[in-house]
Amino acid sequence: MAESTINSKPGNSNPGAPKSGIQSGGQSKISAFGSAFVAQGFTMYPVLLLLVIVGAIIAPRFLTAVNLINILDQVSVLGLTTIGLTFVVLIGRLDLSLEGIVGFAPMLAAVMLVPAVKGGFGIELPAWTGLLIALGTAGLIGFFNGFMVVKVGLNPFISTLGLLVLLRGGILIISSGRSIYSPGEALTYLGSADLFGLPVSVILFVVVAIVVGLVFQYHRYGRALYAVGGNEEAARAAGINVDRIIWSAFFFAGLLAGLAGILMTGRLDSAVTTQGQGIIFSAFAAAVIGGVSLGGGRGTIIGVVSGVLLIGVINNLLTLAQVPSFYVQASTGAVIIIAAVLTTVASQRSSGVKTRT
Repeated sequence: MAESTINSKPGNSNPGAPKSGIQSGGQSKISAFGSAFVAQGFTMYPVLLLLVIVGAIIAPRFLTAVNLINILDQVSVLGLTTIGLTFVVLIGRLDLSLEGIVGFAPMLAAVMLVPAVKGGFGIELPAWTGLLIALGTAGLIGFFNGFMVVKVGLNPFISTLGLLVLLRGGILIISSGRSIYSPGEALTYLGSADLFGLPVSVILFVVVAIVVGLVFQYHRYGRALYAVGGNEEAARAAGINVDRIIWSAFFFAGLLAGLAGILMTGRLDSAVTTQGQGIIFSAFAAAVIGGVSLGGGRGTIIGVVSGVLLIGVINNLLTLAQVPSFYVQASTGAVIIIAAVLTTVASQRSSGVKTRT
């Protein structure tokens, strides 16, 4: 009787059998880790690590400090533009005019600083005003975008597309179709100087990414952006000033695009008429690769940075491998499709819910 009683105790009938509770607990921990991994924007970092390993094998120069710093310097302009775009995409809107701001804001500042013989207006404002003019112009354009969407009620795609074309034409008008060379240190310092052994542009990109990332994750303004993008009506019901959030998102997007344009002007030591052309497509690519949902309400700066770095590493690898430049553009398109698939699959498996990129 004693033996039968002992053998009948739960868990003793087959000591070698796996414990279902432990197994399910392990699976739940793995599932939770996978969900957090995807939600925080780390999906593409394993791919980025793989590319770094491949790059080290294909081109020994790839892992040198000079080349790695060069990659960061090259992606700083794209990075700031993409972070600005993320503000707008998180609320479920689009802003195509950022490409125009990258070129127009520094060009306007340049023609107001240089003498007429160098292509300027002849106003010759003090050099220190260049940065203020460029950033002020960019912020005003972003503010205008917000006004057209919030108050006038225009579709943001149509509104910003029209403004993009207008700004592109405006660059040619104010510059008379000429590039402005050596526009002054106020417009060139951030994109050309070094600090602590690193380009100032890289330091600026890192600082902006950290600050915006913290705001998105911990500040109520960041939570409001996600809320508006996730469900605008629910956000209104929760007491969020949706119009102000939308307006401010366009303003910050324009401001960061203007800052990106200043970095590009410094790198080139000139404001050129073609400045920023095509950058909006790369910015959308970086955002999508980084897991930002074009439907709004989902995305992180950690993911955005991974998308920016991925594009930079691929471009650098193809350049080191002496691949013709027209293949570089095609590769970016392929990367967008592959990354969108990987992000969608990872999101579905981690959450069990179908997602839309």
